[in-house]
Amino acid sequence: MLDAILKPRSIAVVGASRRPASIGHQILDNLLRAGFQGPVFPVNPKATSVHSLKAYPTVAAIPDPVDLAVIVVPKDEVLAAAEECGRAGVKGLVVISAGFAEVGGEGVARERALVETVRRHGMRMVGPNCMGVINTAPAVGMNATFGSAVPPHGAVAIISQSGAIGLSILELAGELGIGVSQFVSIGNKPDVSGNDLLEYWEHDPDVRVILMYLESFGNPRRFFRLARRIGKTKPIFVVKAGRTAAGALAASSHTAALSGADLAVDVLLQQCGVLRAQTVEELFDYAMAFPRLPLPRGGRVAIVSNAGGPAIILADACESSGLAVSALAPETQQAIRERVPDEAAVRNPVDLIASATAATYRDVLSIVLRDPGIDAVIASFIPPLGIQAKDVADAIVEAAATRPDIPLVAVLMGRAGVSAGMRTLMDAGIPGYMFPESAARALAALNRYRAWRERPDGVEQAFPADKERVAALIAAARAEGRARLTEAESLAVLDAYGVPTAPWRPVRSAEEAMLAAAAVGYPVVLKVMSDQVVHKSDVGGVVLDLKTVDEVRAGYARLVRRVKERTGIAVQEVLVQRMLPGGRETIVGMSRDPRVGPLLMFGLGGIFVEAMQDVAFRVHPLTDRDAHEMVRSIRGYRILEGMRGETTVHLVGLEEVLQRVSQLSGDHDAIQELDVNPLVAFPDRVAALDARFRIAV
Repeated sequence: MLDAILKPRSIAVVGASRRPASIGHQILDNLLRAGFQGPVFPVNPKATSVHSLKAYPTVAAIPDPVDLAVIVVPKDEVLAAAEECGRAGVKGLVVISAGFAEVGGEGVARERALVETVRRHGMRMVGPNCMGVINTAPAVGMNATFGSAVPPHGAVAIISQSGAIGLSILELAGELGIGVSQFVSIGNKPDVSGNDLLEYWEHDPDVRVILMYLESFGNPRRFFRLARRIGKTKPIFVVKAGRTAAGALAASSHTAALSGADLAVDVLLQQCGVLRAQTVEELFDYAMAFPRLPLPRGGRVAIVSNAGGPAIILADACESSGLAVSALAPETQQAIRERVPDEAAVRNPVDLIASATAATYRDVLSIVLRDPGIDAVIASFIPPLGIQAKDVADAIVEAAATRPDIPLVAVLMGRAGVSAGMRTLMDAGIPGYMFPESAARALAALNRYRAWRERPDGVEQAFPADKERVAALIAAARAEGRARLTEAESLAVLDAYGVPTAPWRPVRSAEEAMLAAAAVGYPVVLKVMSDQVVHKSDVGGVVLDLKTVDEVRAGYARLVRRVKERTGIAVQEVLVQRMLPGGRETIVGMSRDPRVGPLLMFGLGGIFVEAMQDVAFRVHPLTDRDAHEMVRSIRGYRILEGMRGETTVHLVGLEEVLQRVSQLSGDHDAIQELDVNPLVAFPDRVAALDARFRIAV
């Protein structure tokens, strides 16, 4: 259905104007200048012609079928225009007009009515409050925007949630020679969203790379699944605005305290293979490289320069980006030595010194490209007297042609003749950058994408679980107005989802505690249970290592007394749990982010988890591969693996708990935060000793 918007056979401009300064005139003018291949119908009840085209008073008066209507009328007239389009059989709308949900108040209701009209007539809509759409394919030739910049035709598709940023992106693409297939300014996106466009472009052969400027995720779970699938064949880049936000002032779980304002978005994008750019400039660093270059085999980079300073900066930038400036093979160094002065450096980076000619660049780059230990090459040039950037660019192009399977980028610094050199590189499909950091970023992004694409997908497993039991526990707590589950309820939730727990019993007296201790097995630990106590150990609410009936009786009395003295709380309920000495303490947690959903955490656990901050995050749903990587990505993994002859803990058990907690988080939206801390790992098993759940009341 999006063909009607992105590949229309005919277009009506509702609100076409004779006034050159108006948006209605500009859009009509842009459609004609771009060479749209179908008929264009101006709609203006006050004019018989607009821009030398016959004008129609209404869409219904147009004698031919209309695929797409671009609506550019005042906000109060948009709903009637959409209704008229629907009755006339128009299939797609692009609503440029503003004054909808973005302004709040009446605008929200106005947008809701517009969407209802669109859906009632079976139409699709981009906007409102957008700048329009572009398709540069020769068979379409559409610029249905109010911006005049149209980049050359190419393989990049662009989504922008901001009209102003969209204009800037189109202008930059044109200046840098980046070919664009389609551009969509999605505006408020109550109907056609970024996810819809991803799905549409998945099967469009004209689109090989997707760039996105987003301010919000409409449906992050759908984005996650789409991007994870589509990104395997078409790289996706995102500039996500709104990186900073005030954190939760009173996070009750370790997971919430450790997840920063923008962490969830970063994790989601990394997990589904989307490359996040911090700026629009960085976005274009990537866009220069990806449509033009093959993927590297690895992260080993060679640098060839005619000046030491830029070579050093490049080496630092590469290493900082995760690339390796690897040593060249001895035979490579010898071959270079035979072609350069004695003063030149033939290691990596290769410094050809200022006297290097275009022929020297061609010969040395051709040699370096044949080195079996190199995966990518950066050619850096700063113009000295007498040597033209254009000539060096020609030499770079010749050398690159000898190894089209190895990505090569260039850095042309300075001003003298550089623009001509850049044009030569771009025409040959070689990315040319002005700054060393840009080249390093682009190659690093290519390598990260290659590594992610080669990564096994993993399997999202479904474990047997008692969902009804958990739902009943949550409902009971809500009925009492409690935002937290008791520890007994929390452990019961884990039991319902097959997460191993140390044997436990809730009790209300010392006598019950003694009976429970015999049932769960000695030694035992006693823990206060109260929704008024968040950190039990801080108030004396934990008594450890009780081995006899008498010790349990005395320990119960001591716990009750200490909690009363320190908090004034009269203890009503205590948890008796078997104590499991030894093992390695870990933590598994979840915090529900409003933008991306459940954010899962794993790390070394215990009372110092926030101080150590040795944790890894992923978003729901977790595959077995995600869980495997989480466990192994923390700095303290060697402690779990076993150091100095110690036995490795049950890593598979930790991975399974992560997947079970992910399933639990997805099944119950009411769970806002949870911590399983500590989750103790032994060589042959894992067991949860403590858990905390916060729910939406």
